[in-house]
Amino acid sequence: MSSLFDTLKGRLSGNSRRIVFPEGYDERILTAASQLAADGLIEPVLVGTREKLEQKAKELKLSLDQVEVIDPTNYAEFEEMVISFVERRKGKATEEDARKILLDENYFGTMLVYMDKADGLVSGAAHSTADTVRPALQIIKTQPGIKKTSGVFIMVRENEKYVFADCAINIAPDSQDLAEIALASADTAQLFDIDPRVAMLSFSTKGSAKSDETEKVAAAVKIAKEQRPDLALDGEFQFDAAFVPSVAEKKAPNAEIKGDANVFVFPGLEAGNIGYKIAQRLGNFDAVGPILQGLNKPVNDLSRGCNSDDVYKLAIITAAQSL
Repeated sequence: MSSLFDTLKGRLSGNSRRIVFPEGYDERILTAASQLAADGLIEPVLVGTREKLEQKAKELKLSLDQVEVIDPTNYAEFEEMVISFVERRKGKATEEDARKILLDENYFGTMLVYMDKADGLVSGAAHSTADTVRPALQIIKTQPGIKKTSGVFIMVRENEKYVFADCAINIAPDSQDLAEIALASADTAQLFDIDPRVAMLSFSTKGSAKSDETEKVAAAVKIAKEQRPDLALDGEFQFDAAFVPSVAEKKAPNAEIKGDANVFVFPGLEAGNIGYKIAQRLGNFDAVGPILQGLNKPVNDLSRGCNSDDVYKLAIITAAQSL
């Protein structure tokens, strides 16, 4: 795990990024922001009032000397933000609506990212995933050619690193969604120095079973390969055929992936969420994430059960995504 973050920190050295934390009053956020500033890797931006934040930091024996604080209620560029928000929402919000909405810390923080006042956002310690993701989808939006954002976990155990997707967002992706998830996950893998070899998972290997579910995955493989013929990607595979060379030789001898996959795309959220938790709890893998992908700028969602170290690590990942 430490080597993974050493690599990301190396990339950030000399490329400090501004990351906004809407939940400035949360003890875990304050602790992580203070440490990130001290380490010089990230310029933390906390949303809140400096007086209240400094009082909280004093209680926790933390320094905010190198941490920027922005208060939405007296932000000098608030009116510019209101106009920008109304334009971005294309008639779905009036200026009066915007002035109310932008007092919400997640909307305010997301607008800071959209207006290039920050490079990324980390939230979710005290908010639901919907509270974090909704402003990002409305304001930052997905990259061209991508209809939906998705969530991956980097599964780490000693020198092993794998990408599991989608384990956080899309409940029942269709073939187009799965293709998008596969391509975005391959790009995410490269961020972590993983040369992507993508397996599209199912309960069937190369037509060993026929159903709407297996054909959905097979269609996704076709779509993804048409868009990225250079990418090592194949399926549909049962997990053993994607991961064990001897099984792959028997079940799919002509496949491009020969039991050497390192990016695993699950056919639905139910399978993905169960799969990563089994690897985490029974396989003793560390699960880093969820990391949101497919957005124009990085926004990432914490678990409400996170600790300050989780905040620190996700901020590093978010900053690396913005490079």
